Amino acid sequence: MVTHRISSGGVVFRPAGAAHEEAEVALIRVARSDGHAWALPKGWVEKGEDLEQTAVREVREETGLDARILRKLGEITYEFYSKADRSRVLKTVHLFLLECFGGNTADHDDEVEEVRWFPFGDAVKMLTYKNERDMLEKAIGLIQGGGQSA
Repeated sequence: MVTHRISSGGVVFRPAGAAHEEAEVALIRVARSDGHAWALPKGWVEKGEDLEQTAVREVREETGLDARILRKLGEITYEFYSKADRSRVLKTVHLFLLECFGGNTADHDDEVEEVRWFPFGDAVKMLTYKNERDMLEKAIGLIQGGGQSA
């Protein structure tokens, strides 16, 4: 049996400014059975939420940052085995490009070990999962090309 689950999240960036010379991306570090992973913030869509609301909420919960959606980046779909459900899960993650306008990375929830800002090139290297690296590279292209508007 395969269960289908929907998540939403995104690539959170802050443009270059007085505090930092180049644009940066916020990544989260989460625990895994074999250590930890650097990832994009994301989470399950709750009843009554649309994908955009979930992305903004999950970014706030997992990073401590307030951000607004600029545009949808795309979707990632993959399968994994859930010990809790004792079944295969087909997960679709909807990812958005979000611009940070406030908050504090120290204000993240307990699911996350650490939140850190990275310059674009470093962020691509840090991400654990290839499908998330691909989405980050797409986001960087949009930001640098000026196509981040919705």
